[in-house]
Amino acid sequence: MKIDNNIESHLIEKRVFKPSKDFAKRAQIKSLDQYRRMYRESISRPDKFWGREAKELTWQKQWKKVVEWKVPFAKWFVGGKLNLSENCLDRHLASPRRNKAAILWEGEPGDRRTLTYQQLHHEVCRFANVLKRNKIDKGDRVIIYLPTIPEAAIAMLACARIGAVHSVVFGGFSADAIRDRIADSGAIAVITADGSYRRGAIVPLKKNVDDGLHGKTSIKRVIVFRRAGNDIHMEEGRDVWWHRELEYVDANCPPAALDSEHPLYILYTSGSTGKPKGILHTTGGYLVGIYSTMKYVFDVRDEDIFWCTADVGWVTGHSYVVYGPLANGATTLMYEGAPNWPEPDRFWRIIEDYRVNILYTAPTAIRAFIRWGDEWVAKHDLSSLRLLGTVGEPINPEAWIWYHKKIGGGRCPIVDTWWQTETGAILITPLPGAIPTKPGSATLPFFGVDATIVDEKGHEVGANVGGKLIIRRPWPSMLRTIYGDKERYKKQYWSEFKGNYLTGDGARRDEDGYFWIVGRIDDVLNVAGHRLGTSEIESALVSHARVAEAAVVGRPDDLKGQSVVAFVTLKSGVEPSFTLKRELRDHVGAHIGAIAKPDEVRFAEVLPKTRSGKIMRRLLKEIASGARVTGDTTTLEDFSVLTKLRDSEE
Repeated sequence: MKIDNNIESHLIEKRVFKPSKDFAKRAQIKSLDQYRRMYRESISRPDKFWGREAKELTWQKQWKKVVEWKVPFAKWFVGGKLNLSENCLDRHLASPRRNKAAILWEGEPGDRRTLTYQQLHHEVCRFANVLKRNKIDKGDRVIIYLPTIPEAAIAMLACARIGAVHSVVFGGFSADAIRDRIADSGAIAVITADGSYRRGAIVPLKKNVDDGLHGKTSIKRVIVFRRAGNDIHMEEGRDVWWHRELEYVDANCPPAALDSEHPLYILYTSGSTGKPKGILHTTGGYLVGIYSTMKYVFDVRDEDIFWCTADVGWVTGHSYVVYGPLANGATTLMYEGAPNWPEPDRFWRIIEDYRVNILYTAPTAIRAFIRWGDEWVAKHDLSSLRLLGTVGEPINPEAWIWYHKKIGGGRCPIVDTWWQTETGAILITPLPGAIPTKPGSATLPFFGVDATIVDEKGHEVGANVGGKLIIRRPWPSMLRTIYGDKERYKKQYWSEFKGNYLTGDGARRDEDGYFWIVGRIDDVLNVAGHRLGTSEIESALVSHARVAEAAVVGRPDDLKGQSVVAFVTLKSGVEPSFTLKRELRDHVGAHIGAIAKPDEVRFAEVLPKTRSGKIMRRLLKEIASGARVTGDTTTLEDFSVLTKLRDSEE
């Protein structure tokens, strides 16, 4: 049967959680009416709205125009000059914040450090002078390949201070990834460490850099921080030690006055094949975007300890580990290692020890916590938490409920945020004192975000009809281009629906206007003429009492086009069986419909994931179709997973 190309959406969630009166009373945005009033202004008078937000920051020269939009290229705060490092550090030094903790850090082995705003400013200025001493200037590209340690934030802020453009490479990436990013960006320097800790082992970061620099390269200098104390090779004339370079500089480094559109960083999207795709973000608009989202979405207060569990190598680490919290004068917590090292309660112990108030983590991590068992949570006092957040992918309603009850004690609002590397900052999200939440929904657009859902022809669809999520106007933190490839930028994001940003995600809106992200358009399955989002089938599976996590992929099928294959991880203590497979198929049928029943259910101890917790669905597709795994597996956390998954085949 041939039907239209809209993505079908069958999973309906009826539960609604209203903000508590006590939370709303103290919140930045105190009611749905206030949100709607501000949202209307942000859409009808964006110059006024964003101009007001920007004025809360420090500018060395006032802008002449808030936004200049020539499809598909935007300029924000045109003619303005500022410095992001100054806004994250210097502007707090004239207030009591100077002696407040800017960064609380814990290493995987248990070592700890605290840096106040005054101390962080001192270290950033010194390292900025190290960059200058090593002939790194405004506009030069610098690769940062460090673990989640304070020096990663120091290096980023030092680059921003002098106008060098940083490109952070996730510490789980290989030498090939480093080589590709250097070649694409034309970087002249690498900042790295001897090694980092991961599940008790040392990751050889410097060796990976050395391997990535074989052959012809643009790199002239490698600055090495001593973290793990492992033996490394230091190339004479190219490599220098961080600590030794500090001996030659002082802490006097005024922040450069940079144009609002001066490039801040290039971040290469993970898991890309072929030529790396470098997302370029600039200074002024990005800063205003992450400053305002941090303030309103996390309702951050001066006394809060904020913990975003992301690695600095991802955009979440840029925006909500480093720049967003520091621009708001918050205390940001950084943790170097794995969430289950040495035991599965590491996160809960950290929250108890530091009295964390706001936790921002990924649904994949939450589902892992569920699988490991509630007893690890029950050992710890999590009463300091007042707000929870999720990021990275849609969260299954049942995982949302577990997070709300077990981690938030039923008292903490959850901000389920939707955004991308390309968007720079959160675009669709609840505001915790104002917007009632529904488990699994990112709810409503953030200020200035004109989001909608369209069919294949670009026509807006009605309530509960699936389609493609687009953004219809520019926003401050948006990407400016793909580095060195404007044509690819135009084609990939702006060509399908002219003048509109194509997110690449499928979604629906319910009768209340709430957005439900159903997954990447690439992950939509075509089953007997029906277009089904994988995330809804996964949500149905996870709602079963015995299931901790599920990943659904398609396999070519001569009759139906694609058949549905589900990889399922069971909760601790649950034994797999043929009866349970049948039960899970029926469970999906009852929740969504017979068309969505998995043709095959495979039980797996663990699913293939990157170190950031993303499920590598590409590998699952290859395994499900019986093909040899040929894709890049360098970011895989545990290589034994592939063997175990093949062994799970019936």
